[in-house]
Amino acid sequence: MAQPIWEPTPSDVHAAQITRFTRFAEQRHHLTLPTYGDLHRWSVENLGDFWQTVWDHFDVHSTTPPGPALTTSAMPGATWFAGSQLNYAEHLLRQGDPDSVAIIDAAELGGRTSTLTWRELRRQVAALARTLRSNGIGPGDRVVGYLPNTAEAVVAFLATAALGATWASCGQDYAVPAAHARLGQLEPAALITADGYRFNGHVRDRADAAAELRSLLPTVRLAIAVDRVGAGVAGMTAWSDATDGEYPLEPLPVPFDHPLWVVFSSGTTGVPKGIVHGHGGVLLEQLKITALHFDLGERDTFFWFTTPSWMMWNSLVGGLLVGATIVCYDGSPAFPAVDALWDMADRFGVTLLGTSPGYLLGCMKDSPSDLRGPRALDVLRGVGVTGAALPASTAEWLVHQLGPRVRIASTSGGTDVVTGFVGSAPTLAVWAGEISGPCLAVAVDAFDPGGHSVTGDVGELVITEPMPSMPIRFWNDPDGDRYREAYYSMYPGVWRQGDWITITDRGSVVIHGRSDSTLNRHGVRMGSADIYDAVEQLPEIQEALVLGVEDSDGGYWMPLFVVLVPGIDLDDELRHRIVDTIRASASPRHVPDDIITAPGVPHTRTGKKLEIPLKRLMQGASPAAVVDPATVDAPELIDWYVQLAAARTAPDNPHQDATAARSTTPA
Repeated sequence: MAQPIWEPTPSDVHAAQITRFTRFAEQRHHLTLPTYGDLHRWSVENLGDFWQTVWDHFDVHSTTPPGPALTTSAMPGATWFAGSQLNYAEHLLRQGDPDSVAIIDAAELGGRTSTLTWRELRRQVAALARTLRSNGIGPGDRVVGYLPNTAEAVVAFLATAALGATWASCGQDYAVPAAHARLGQLEPAALITADGYRFNGHVRDRADAAAELRSLLPTVRLAIAVDRVGAGVAGMTAWSDATDGEYPLEPLPVPFDHPLWVVFSSGTTGVPKGIVHGHGGVLLEQLKITALHFDLGERDTFFWFTTPSWMMWNSLVGGLLVGATIVCYDGSPAFPAVDALWDMADRFGVTLLGTSPGYLLGCMKDSPSDLRGPRALDVLRGVGVTGAALPASTAEWLVHQLGPRVRIASTSGGTDVVTGFVGSAPTLAVWAGEISGPCLAVAVDAFDPGGHSVTGDVGELVITEPMPSMPIRFWNDPDGDRYREAYYSMYPGVWRQGDWITITDRGSVVIHGRSDSTLNRHGVRMGSADIYDAVEQLPEIQEALVLGVEDSDGGYWMPLFVVLVPGIDLDDELRHRIVDTIRASASPRHVPDDIITAPGVPHTRTGKKLEIPLKRLMQGASPAAVVDPATVDAPELIDWYVQLAAARTAPDNPHQDATAARSTTPA
């Protein structure tokens, strides 16, 4: 029987915030909840009681008496804490000792690193809120950020929230058309931007891009520019002026569902979906995930490598809700070396470091036996991992490097709810290649195509009960049609996330990848993550992309694209080894039809491989219909796949590609 790679000790359980919360719930509701499973079961069977307990345990304030925690549990349409008046920023800004550090603003080597105390954070938020208010910006208006991951981005968001205005942001690595495709939808009243950022040893001057974006937003009445790289942005109010002075901090109480922010889907096709979340739902959900799952509190330092384009930036800001110090980082995770994040974790005394499976795989390949090296990492208690499935081999390597007392907190969720569906907890064991279990108050299940619950088999990840951070609506979707189509069209009244999962007999969860890019050969389904888990461990492979392409004639083509380490050729020996690895580690039924050397794998700006758009290209769809180059990290790669797809679908050669890059696997 497989053994856990991490198990909580009695002292871990005793010290965990989730234990204190459990005791509070037991006393409040006259319960006995000896295990995480018992607590989770109670939380999903008694949603109103659970969320009322969260509200009370974390002392959430409302200026009016709130109604019941959950009035109706319909999905969509659940009603939470009717009549309450609160503010996300108000709760956050009453945390923290005034003289302790709230934000560490770190920059890549060569840039500035500074700190912001809780006193200075509150002062800047109050001053910026006054500047916004004096320019007529208030409830219902939108304030947008085109910013790197810096302290200024956090201040801008909190000032916006304090006013009851709505925030949205994207990083400056987005080209202007991609930023405009998102932020322009909102018809913002204010733009907060920067003159540039640092990445991979270079200063990226974005002053002209910021000015261009401003010109494309005719509704903007106020534009503010942060000086990060010394370039400045002409014609905009300086950040230092916008945040100057001492003013009272007066967060405006708003209804529970009042819009807090708009976050955007990856947007690989069509206009990116703007997903609107409310103050109350996000506040409660982030308190739960940050304190009870991440186990963060006032003595912790929280660092998740992210950008303001991704929901993990919102989760990083949520660390402030429990008084933790957060690290905002403007730079590459792998400069000046691949282990740069570990250097920062050691330098800043990080207790929870968040990253991606891809980054960890890069560390494993670059320095497989000496991650800790000269670093003490003596306060590191956990490594959070999300964005893709974490291979078992990578998890085992990480535990070997960091030791058995560092919890590997693998999590899977979505921008849609800006939190996790399944994850880790300080009282749950961790198994390699698995996620420990469902998050509290998340009714996770796996459904087969007929809508029946399955255990031990692959199914669709569904949520059968409402969550307070489910979207209020989509932007520009007045009738809610796109919203319902996105989540409820397959199983009416049940949220379908679009991921394949397996719920094991012990309650842990295995993520297999996106259900709409699933490999379905001869009726046997497999997620692409299973193939990547096997193939990307080979030292010759930098990255892989697998597609399952259903042809109009009933055929099925499953190519594997591999990006090779420089100097390596795809010869017969390596090709056979790839096939043998997939047979042994994934499935003999899912050996690819072709192995093709590719110049690279394109991703969304949030790091997801473009499986579905590239699959549609191979089926003959036009490039313009399936992918917007502005949303892709390396758009020049798209042309290579377009040419391959055109050759494959040519009338005289419908099932073969004609490129020299092709390498056919043995039968």
